[in-house]
Amino acid sequence: MDPYFFGVMLLSAGSFIHTKSDVPELRPDDEQVDTAWRWLSRAAFAAWLLMLVWGAVHLPLWEPAVAFVASLTANSFLVLRGPQRAWPALSVVCSLAGLGLSAWRVFG
Repeated sequence: MDPYFFGVMLLSAGSFIHTKSDVPELRPDDEQVDTAWRWLSRAAFAAWLLMLVWGAVHLPLWEPAVAFVASLTANSFLVLRGPQRAWPALSVVCSLAGLGLSAWRVFG
């Protein structure tokens, strides 16, 4: 399967988790780690937008549309699960994996 779909879904999930982790219990204790996590999630969101645009230009339009719907579905699943203690780590893993898959798809 094309890494485009997984990359877009992971980027969306990584960014979304950060926006939903606003309570102090779900934030890292170290201010520098929290700042790094914030910048990584912003990079994931920007890459998510860029991948949707890239997909609209380089792929048939149904593929970015399906990736968009799939990313919203993944975010809905996270909302239904509710906040978890593992969310910061999951956000970092999703963001890094999504950035890697997206770079692999675009430049590979």
